[in-house]
Amino acid sequence: MIEGEIKNQIRKLRFNHGEITQQELADKVGVTRQTINAIEAAKYSPSLELAFKISAVFGLPLEEVFSYQRSG
Repeated sequence: MIEGEIKNQIRKLRFNHGEITQQELADKVGVTRQTINAIEAAKYSPSLELAFKISAVFGLPLEEVFSYQRSG
């Protein structure tokens, strides 16, 4: 099995797009602020659908918001 971690640029993007809050982003994609916080902290991997919704908020392709980094 391939091991790795999903990384994201959400925190940086929030500040670069008018300093939107975690709550504002959460409201736009239909999740709780705690979910956005957990995704930003890499404690939770979003579903593919949620990852696409988050990317759409920033007007960016998925791979500019999320990346997968293999371990070892």
